[in-house]
Amino acid sequence: MVCIAFKATKPDSSWRKLLEVRVSYYVVVICSFIQMLICVTWLSVSPPYQEFDHHSYPGKIIIQCNEGSDIWFYSMLGYLGFLAAVSFVLAFMVRTLPDSFNEAKYITFSMLVFCSVWISMIPAYLSTRGKNMVAVEIFAILSSSAGILACIFFPKCYILIMKPELNSRNQLVKK
Repeated sequence: MVCIAFKATKPDSSWRKLLEVRVSYYVVVICSFIQMLICVTWLSVSPPYQEFDHHSYPGKIIIQCNEGSDIWFYSMLGYLGFLAAVSFVLAFMVRTLPDSFNEAKYITFSMLVFCSVWISMIPAYLSTRGKNMVAVEIFAILSSSAGILACIFFPKCYILIMKPELNSRNQLVKK
């Protein structure tokens, strides 16, 4: 919305139509619906099932989750990756806005951390088997969440705790 707002500064701009609150709601609903459609199709066509691995470790039986249809599983992950990439590109585009909107810089870096973690998780996930796959997934989820929280909220906490004089309307307007 911030990107659209700065593009719609001219009176005759066609971007002005997109400034309504409903547009952001529609984007969220449509993207969520597409994700839900992909997941429902995946789960109805070929749902995940329990699989017994007798070959990875001789003398041991490893119970693991088979994703069912690899095409639908990776379509679901690919769509999530696409949404993350779009979020990163949009945050990157608005990072040069005036200082009053400098939160975009933090969002850009947090999306960079998020995308980096998940891109590096792909080879680790594909090369592991058994119980280590769950550990790789959990590590990716926790590290990407921690990266987003650290990049967005630590600068705010720093200003609130260490430099409270910067947390005023006068300081914000002065920039």
